[in-house]
Amino acid sequence: MNFEYSDEQQQLADSVRKFLGQAYGFEQRKAIIQSASGDSAQVWKTFAEMGLTAIALPEADGGFGGGAIDLMPVMEAFGEALVVEPLLDHIVAGRLLARAGNAAQRAALLPGVVDGSTRLTLAYLEPGRRYELAPQATTATRSNDGWVLNGTKSVVVGAAAADRLIVSADAGGPSLFIVDAKAPGLSLNPCRTVDGQRAADLTLAGVKLPADALLGQAGGALPLLEDAVDFATALQCAEAIGAMAFANDTTLDYLKTRKQFGVPIGSFQVLQHRIVEMVIHTEQARSMAVLAASKVDTATDAAERGRALSGAKVKIADAARAVSQEAVQLHGGMGMTEELKISHTFRRLTTIGQRFGDADHHLERYASLG
Repeated sequence: MNFEYSDEQQQLADSVRKFLGQAYGFEQRKAIIQSASGDSAQVWKTFAEMGLTAIALPEADGGFGGGAIDLMPVMEAFGEALVVEPLLDHIVAGRLLARAGNAAQRAALLPGVVDGSTRLTLAYLEPGRRYELAPQATTATRSNDGWVLNGTKSVVVGAAAADRLIVSADAGGPSLFIVDAKAPGLSLNPCRTVDGQRAADLTLAGVKLPADALLGQAGGALPLLEDAVDFATALQCAEAIGAMAFANDTTLDYLKTRKQFGVPIGSFQVLQHRIVEMVIHTEQARSMAVLAASKVDTATDAAERGRALSGAKVKIADAARAVSQEAVQLHGGMGMTEELKISHTFRRLTTIGQRFGDADHHLERYASLG
């Protein structure tokens, strides 16, 4: 397998890194997190102008027809900078809409998704259901002229900034619905995640939807959800690689400059061994992330794709824990302070280890698909 990015992919990643280096420094990021919205409209606009919102959409719908491999270097750059704008959730929801929507739904929404003016997110998690994809706490019943949704959704990243939400509900089986963020009966309880992103719990109380709000076939959405979450997991794995690479680099710099007994602590052999272990963890995780992204793009068998994604997530979760904890420990007590970016990287990697399924969940899934 070729682990090298193409010239076009590398050029895009370099452009993203250049922009983030100029406009998304650590202090700028902290200001964004503390703002009322929790993300930057100007940064989002720039992401759209760079084409990031359109990469994974079909060319027929105004996108670039790319896949997870094309987005890997972008997500690595996001991981290094700890970007809090919910682009991943927007991309995943947009790709799901393009795959499941009819011609009228795609024509109505995807132009705005492409240029970033219509922001999307996917609401599928439910209280007490952990990582189960089939909805139970949210139901959809037919009305004379459409559907009525009732229920709850948990930890929907990007919900407060979204214009439309793709909501999973039980309508005689897992189903997907396009819901306006301002629909009567929909209420949000916003929160900030441990890594600085904005999310919300949703309550749907008699939310009335037109008949054309149904995305795909009623009761037939589980394969679509599985594909969407696998795609999201692949991008999250790539983001973890970027965050781990930053943790390695900044820890190595610290070991070279921090002195004890008159010498840099990086000259101590035991600490050299520990930084080498961090690099090994990262490179092993990178290999699994590339495999996962390639399977999402090319596998025709859902079980083959699922095994690759679950195997990758187990490795990435383990590596993220090992690298983040070592980085903080090697920085000493200051590694946990708000003033140091490594503490925020620790939080992002901890969150990545849990999102879209933790290691235990994916071990069980891997075994079940064997």
